[in-house]
Amino acid sequence: QVRIVESGGGLVQPGGSLRLSCTGSGIDLSNYDMGWYRQAPGKQRELVATQRYTGDRVYGGFAKGRFIISRNNAKTTLYLQMNNLEFEDTAVYYCFAEMGPADYWGQGTQVTVSS
Repeated sequence: QVRIVESGGGLVQPGGSLRLSCTGSGIDLSNYDMGWYRQAPGKQRELVATQRYTGDRVYGGFAKGRFIISRNNAKTTLYLQMNNLEFEDTAVYYCFAEMGPADYWGQGTQVTVSS
């Protein structure tokens, strides 16, 4: 059984930082393209960033210059370093892994930016 698990969410003040992590079980993530989406209350899910297994990265417009997506050397863990967080970054952040027609999603981790 494949499981994708996110961690690292929490409550942070505006201007603060968080690092999200994403790992998997029952799956070799090293050959998968991976990334993060987020969904805020009442809004559609939107792309945060992706990193292909080749290393190529794509960022959503709001994430450029503030967020950094990366993977460990074995490509089995995905990270999202989020800096200078804003109120608008409050959302559930979801990790996904995809390869061809197969895609897997985590349950999400809550990020709340509040003073």
